[in-house]
Amino acid sequence: MAQMTQTAGRDALGRFAPEFAHFNDDVLFGENWNNEDIDMKTRCIVTVVSLMASGVIDSSLKYHLLNAYNAGVSRKEIAAIITHVAFYAGWPKAWAVFNMAKEIWTTEE
Repeated sequence: MAQMTQTAGRDALGRFAPEFAHFNDDVLFGENWNNEDIDMKTRCIVTVVSLMASGVIDSSLKYHLLNAYNAGVSRKEIAAIITHVAFYAGWPKAWAVFNMAKEIWTTEE
């Protein structure tokens, strides 16, 4: 996976909240996501788990599930990850995440 770049902050909030847009695009995605201390696949998994545990099951989670898929997380791995986290974060959250993941991992592996 190539370096992460993001313009969503500037696209959505650049004129309204330029400082927030800067932190989103340049710091969170520009610096943090491109830090090489954690490989991209692991970073994607950690992000999916964090969002699931927090109950964030909106388009941002779907975006990060797609990042995980593109970083090489297999269907078998994401299923095991969601199942494991379900015991700690909640069964209903797992159902919601599985429904999103099924839209991304459409082939059997």
